[in-house]
Amino acid sequence: MKILVTGGLGFIGSHTVVELQNEGFEVVVVDNLSNSSIDVLDGIKSITGKKPIFEEFDLREKPKVQAFFQKHDDIAGVIHFAASKAVGESVEKPLQYYENNLGVLVYILQELKKKGEASFIFSSSCTVYGQADTMPITEAAPVKPAESPYGNTKQVGEEIIRDTCKVNQDLNAIALRYFNPIGAHPSGKIGELPIGVPQNLVPFITQTGIGLREQLSVFGDDYPTDDGTCIRDYIHVVDLAKAHVAALQRLLASKNETNYEVFNLGTGKGSSVLEVIQSFERVSGKKLNYKIVDRRPGDIVQAYADTKKANEVLGWKAKSSLDDAMKSAWEWEKIVRSSS
Repeated sequence: MKILVTGGLGFIGSHTVVELQNEGFEVVVVDNLSNSSIDVLDGIKSITGKKPIFEEFDLREKPKVQAFFQKHDDIAGVIHFAASKAVGESVEKPLQYYENNLGVLVYILQELKKKGEASFIFSSSCTVYGQADTMPITEAAPVKPAESPYGNTKQVGEEIIRDTCKVNQDLNAIALRYFNPIGAHPSGKIGELPIGVPQNLVPFITQTGIGLREQLSVFGDDYPTDDGTCIRDYIHVVDLAKAHVAALQRLLASKNETNYEVFNLGTGKGSSVLEVIQSFERVSGKKLNYKIVDRRPGDIVQAYADTKKANEVLGWKAKSSLDDAMKSAWEWEKIVRSSS
């Protein structure tokens, strides 16, 4: 079966391509390389023994999307990662986020509608819950007004898919609301490789640890948590990738109860920013240079998942610990810097 993975050379996308190929799927990757590297193709091949089909273009160009689906008319499913994803950047560049995250989604769904039967996995986010009233967060928690344009694109994206599924019964979709993906493949062949200054905590930690960044800024220590820093649910990217395969297989086997389903993907455990720093220091044996600075716009206090639905319905469970993930991220950072 041929599966399209948009943004398939990115952090989560590349790890998902590996897991798909390990399960015997034929994978086609579309990526514009705006936040990824062509070298990732070689990393995927060195892990799986097979290089996915690759097409480089920008999905914001509707005629190219149409031409792609005409060329690859045998695609059985789509896993859609291609989107801008930094909370802080989205506050500064809202129109860029709305164009990239929503326009592209519409173009792909329009092509799937022409196909008839199709399976669609959407890369969503726990940001749709905003600051949830209770922890852990279940899928039944209310979707609250977004704290950032990025979060809003995930909310509206889910609404677009849900509305499309209502009128197109041939489309089967799952939105995966994931928490905070970190880490790297245990082979050391692929990992998180942000272009420019990292927008996420863990690559900034590892880049500071290796000396690429002078100091890590911790945004606020006056939140109502045990140590005053924000709490998130950090999930190993390989665990996350395997969840995408489980969701796709659920749709392809027609095991879904409705043609639009939602699952949280996390570990079920919250860790504070300072606990993540301490984990890095444990696994690396290095002291990290960090300082407390003012809060950052758009950040919520805490978010961690209730994973019962994914565990029971998808038959999936996160297996790696925070230390496991941090160790793999640190090993990856050392490999990247030694080869650059």
